[in-house]
Amino acid sequence: MSVLRTAALAARENAYVPYSHFAVGAAVRVGDRIFSGANIENASYGLSNCAERSAIFAAVSAGYTKLEELYVIADTEDPVSPCGACRQVISEFFAADAVITLANVHGDSQQTTPQALLPGAFSKGDLNA
Repeated sequence: MSVLRTAALAARENAYVPYSHFAVGAAVRVGDRIFSGANIENASYGLSNCAERSAIFAAVSAGYTKLEELYVIADTEDPVSPCGACRQVISEFFAADAVITLANVHGDSQQTTPQALLPGAFSKGDLNA
């Protein structure tokens, strides 16, 4: 089992999901550092945070803004797919061709890239227009 998969599975155990009961874990690699995160729900649903963003924000909070690899896992039939907000955040902190692994707890996984997840993503270059 890969280090990222292990970290994402462990993070998933800490998910706070009293409303949806849909636990997700994520892990980000930057060099030899691993940052993990789980989804955290709130009774005011809009204030909830996805596992992907929790892991990414942990890495960014530690001073890393050029992230290298992301692994996301949930108990889904097919490999879990990030929401639109997560896709935008992924596009901000990962190179367009970075490895993004989407997986489920049953052993299925697929690799993709930020570019494939969100073609035409809004970027800092759009702010200069």
